[in-house]
Amino acid sequence: MTSRSRSKYIDHPIAEYALEHSSAPDPVQLELQQITAERTGRAAAMQIGDDQAVFLEILARASGARRAVEVGTFTGYSALALARGMGPGGRLLCLDVSEEWTSIARQAWEKAGVADRIDLKIGPALDTLQELPPVLFDLAFIDADKSNYGAYYDELVPRIRPGGLLLVDNTLWNGAVLDDKDDSDDTVAIRALNDRIAADRRVRVVLLPIGDGLTVAQRVED
Repeated sequence: MTSRSRSKYIDHPIAEYALEHSSAPDPVQLELQQITAERTGRAAAMQIGDDQAVFLEILARASGARRAVEVGTFTGYSALALARGMGPGGRLLCLDVSEEWTSIARQAWEKAGVADRIDLKIGPALDTLQELPPVLFDLAFIDADKSNYGAYYDELVPRIRPGGLLLVDNTLWNGAVLDDKDDSDDTVAIRALNDRIAADRRVRVVLLPIGDGLTVAQRVED
């Protein structure tokens, strides 16, 4: 069995065992993985793993999320998971800059029967967030250009209702956050955001070593 956990920080046999005892992807998800690999090449590594997709779906369902936003959609695997977890009454706003990659997402959402729950906006995500009316989200997921992670966080935290969740992907960045010699823009941005979230009194946070690191922050009362 080929692992789709993408977990970099767990012994491979343990990761395989955990995956085998987690809910498996359905035919629509498997097809989306295959199409993504065929049409995006090396960029397919940006797609989240199966375990993370199930985790997002469970979080959305358990939290009762009805209004959510995703920054960085790629080919739609994470959005599919969130939309399923939110159920028919949910609305997910997806922000991305690529018509090409999100066209793959649209097809998958249609096949999965969740397209009517998803609004896709093409354009710079920061501009779209800044232009939004003053609505509160139950859940937000950030998985986009790393250099803007801090800006996305600044825009989204005030827009999360008390008790709502803000999730940030790739927050371990292949372990580079621990490498003092790595001063690349992406690594510096992620490291800085991790420090900020840990010190932010507006949230309670846990950084999980799932995938390439997933930060789960819950908004608390001011």
